[in-house]
Amino acid sequence: MLVVNEQITLQDWEMTEQFVRASGPGGQNVNKVATAVELRFEAERSPSLSPPVKTRLKRLAGRRWTKDGALVIQCDETRSQARNRDIARERLAELIRKALVAPKRRIKTKPTYGSQQRRLKSKKVRGEVKALRGPVARDE
Repeated sequence: MLVVNEQITLQDWEMTEQFVRASGPGGQNVNKVATAVELRFEAERSPSLSPPVKTRLKRLAGRRWTKDGALVIQCDETRSQARNRDIARERLAELIRKALVAPKRRIKTKPTYGSQQRRLKSKKVRGEVKALRGPVARDE
């Protein structure tokens, strides 16, 4: 069971963990012990998350989202299997917390009259500077 916040708790059946061999440091031990964790969260089938949250989670997950609606998080940061497992679970919880925050709607605003005038003035000055460039006519 994974507690995301006061309202959302993920059940064990929604997540599966698979341990694989990790790359990186570990000496001879790295070839024997499966310390890296692959956490798979069945997000599409999860009753804990509302449809808008699932949509935002899918966008946040990016390539980690599979075709069958699962979110796969991999972690091989440490040599400890238990620590990697905790890191992966915390990453999942953090991703879900981010998806819970609905983005603010953008309110269209009109540029002020003064800002429009300043913009046009700067464009005119820039045009004059560019107009002064070019071949110099020789007066003889």
